[in-house]
Amino acid sequence: MNVSVVTIQIHSSPKVEDNLTWLAQQLSKIERAENTLVVLPECFACFGGSETAQQLVAEDYGNGPIQDFIAHQAKKYDLWIVAGSMPIKCPSTALISAASLLFSPDGQCHARYNKIHLFDVEIADNTAVYRESGTTIAGTEPVVAHTPFANIGMSVCYDVRFPELYRHMQAKGADIIVIPSAFTHVTGEAHWDVLMRARAIENQCFVVAANQTGIHQNGRETYGHSLVVDPWGSIVHQHAEQSGIRQSDIDLNQLNQIRRKMPNLQHRKFL
Repeated sequence: MNVSVVTIQIHSSPKVEDNLTWLAQQLSKIERAENTLVVLPECFACFGGSETAQQLVAEDYGNGPIQDFIAHQAKKYDLWIVAGSMPIKCPSTALISAASLLFSPDGQCHARYNKIHLFDVEIADNTAVYRESGTTIAGTEPVVAHTPFANIGMSVCYDVRFPELYRHMQAKGADIIVIPSAFTHVTGEAHWDVLMRARAIENQCFVVAANQTGIHQNGRETYGHSLVVDPWGSIVHQHAEQSGIRQSDIDLNQLNQIRRKMPNLQHRKFL
């Protein structure tokens, strides 16, 4: 079975309305196909503002203008859309979940994944110290979403450094792994391609990773270079550092061929 995969690379600002207007223009350019999967970056609707910017635009799950926008676009263009990550309110706390929502062509939220690994690190860039846990509650449950065309393993950005999460997805039957991201420029130059290709190769899955790009309003610099990798580790398509869309067809039959010839799931010694 063929699936058309689309990565949308964004230079998001803190202004939700501006980001959604630009995104609507990009979605209108997608070539129609029977099964089309669109992946948006982490924090696609609001990025590069103050430490509390995500909390200020956070929505109740299932209710809010960002979710309504994605639902409408999915239905309008008959798309499966991975709404990168967006801030969802948590009961009884000011903290949020960094939620990746998968919308189906009927405009419904088909699956939700809350980012498990939070970005609390030090980087040699303009931001220097990142403390995502100051505003965000970590998720606890891996998610593999079942769709009519593929099983989709859901993750977000920093998750990619934790291969045990992706082994769990492989064991649960993932065919395509999505990794919406806001990878910094420094870490992207060092690790972006090799991490994405490794997750594809070792789990024998397609990887679709959409990234933020450019220097944002608060000085944070993201790497771009969104890409699709096949289960053999070959890059199907890759952006440079400009904002925009790329679209390619992938053949899921390739999964079966590779897994049959190299059945690494059967050969695992440690679970």
